[in-house]
Amino acid sequence: MKNIYTLIVFLFTPFILNASELDSLMNVLQTDINKRPAYDAQKENRLENFTKLIKERNLQGEELFYINNQLIKEYEAYSYDSTQHYIKKNLQLAESINSSKLIDYSRLRLTNILASSGRYYEAIEMLNKVNAANFEDEQLIDYYQDNIKIFTDLSVYSPLNDNYQKYAAIAQNYTDSLIPLLGSDSEELLSIKEKEYRDKRELEKCMQINDIRLSKAKMGSRRYSLITFERSLIYQLQNNTAQRKKYLILSAISDIRSAIKDNASLTELALILHKEGEVELAYNFIKVAYDDASFYNSRLRFTLISNILPVINQAYYIRGEEQRAKMQNFLIIISFLSLLFILSLFIGYLQLRTLRKAQAKQHESNLYQKQLNKDLQQINIQLQEVNDDLKEANLVKEYYIANFLTICSNYIDKLDSYNKNVYKQITNQKVQALLASSKSNKLLAAEVKEFYHNFDSTFLHIFPHFVEAINALLNDEDQIILKNKEALTTELRVFALIRLGIKDSSRIAKLLRYSVNTIYNYRAKLKNMAKGDRDSFEEMVMKIDATHVSMD
Repeated sequence: MKNIYTLIVFLFTPFILNASELDSLMNVLQTDINKRPAYDAQKENRLENFTKLIKERNLQGEELFYINNQLIKEYEAYSYDSTQHYIKKNLQLAESINSSKLIDYSRLRLTNILASSGRYYEAIEMLNKVNAANFEDEQLIDYYQDNIKIFTDLSVYSPLNDNYQKYAAIAQNYTDSLIPLLGSDSEELLSIKEKEYRDKRELEKCMQINDIRLSKAKMGSRRYSLITFERSLIYQLQNNTAQRKKYLILSAISDIRSAIKDNASLTELALILHKEGEVELAYNFIKVAYDDASFYNSRLRFTLISNILPVINQAYYIRGEEQRAKMQNFLIIISFLSLLFILSLFIGYLQLRTLRKAQAKQHESNLYQKQLNKDLQQINIQLQEVNDDLKEANLVKEYYIANFLTICSNYIDKLDSYNKNVYKQITNQKVQALLASSKSNKLLAAEVKEFYHNFDSTFLHIFPHFVEAINALLNDEDQIILKNKEALTTELRVFALIRLGIKDSSRIAKLLRYSVNTIYNYRAKLKNMAKGDRDSFEEMVMKIDATHVSMD
């Protein structure tokens, strides 16, 4: 039996650790999303320094061209319009100084940005204007890469198989021409090899090359974002959703930290979360991706996200409607249970009154039957004990239901107030204010905090010695000391719900708003601190009594 248990732990531990790692990375991503304005401000500061440099030094000619080129690199994944603006300025500047080398360089840069936004016809027209015969190796590399980008994208987005084959063949020809110009360990060559292995489904070789590329990239750079995104594609082909999510999260974090607005990782992550039923998280991520696409203003990226956003938005709306419907049904059930409780009290009262009448008659019975009187007295003592237990149970239920009805009533008032506020803002045409309010998590956070407070205070009122009883089951070095005597820790809340009969981890996770894996970890953590047999720990918790009940 011990060997079987060890085998189970060995098999499932990687999944538990993997889930914990994903939870940690997801927390980092959400934190970085909240810090986006700070990362964007750093980008804007760098851009401002370049523009100040141009004004202060009154730069002209080639010197101005190269400073503009630095601005283009900063804007390249940040703002499509600004990138195009400075490339065109450089093109005009190159034409004014009659530099064919700088003219062709600017045309290649313009081709790249046009292709990235899906304007392939214009990109091809621009490429036709350059004279590739006079290019040196560096310009030839840019020329071939632009052609590869255009025809690869055309093959991907082409609805006709014949066109797909044609464009893919053209892209491959340019790739064959590019490879001899690249260094054996260059990023460009490694990227080409990785794609070739990925297309051939030689995923082990593909992963080895990605490892090399990733070891040379730095978190917070555009290269790191791209390489981790391409690594997620490998895991997608392996049907490894957990690892795919991990590297999409890492790519998205890198995009945010480097203020990259032309991104794809957050959109892909939102789609996965939507399929997994994490509708609220998917909605939040796709909104951020939509905002980035709007800011960057690339027609291709904006179109792709615009096709996805309504699907997730609709699912988010449906989830909200379902939750409201569940709340209404819950209120109906509570009302029905309250009526049943009142009816049971009335029946209990009638039974108690009948019992008292029977006891009175019994006392008036024959004084000569002493033995019978003793037996009846013993029965009365037992009945009194049962009545005391029933009274305690009724008081517990009365207090719990009274608190619960108060909470339900408060939620009805809050819902009514919220509806009135929404109606008022819509009537006053304050849609933007309403949208801003709906984005905020403050209301949800406050409600969760209040839920925890109500749960803790109600439970501790019914089980005032619960923490002492739990500590009695734990090792001396693992004793739990509450900073606030009226507030439970997360571990204690988990076992408080278990004491109330809710043992399913998925139900506990839903009530406490944690992932199921996190609940498993909390349960395991407290079990590992038990004095005795950890497997019987939860049974011991279920034996903790409500030793004091007060109806203050």
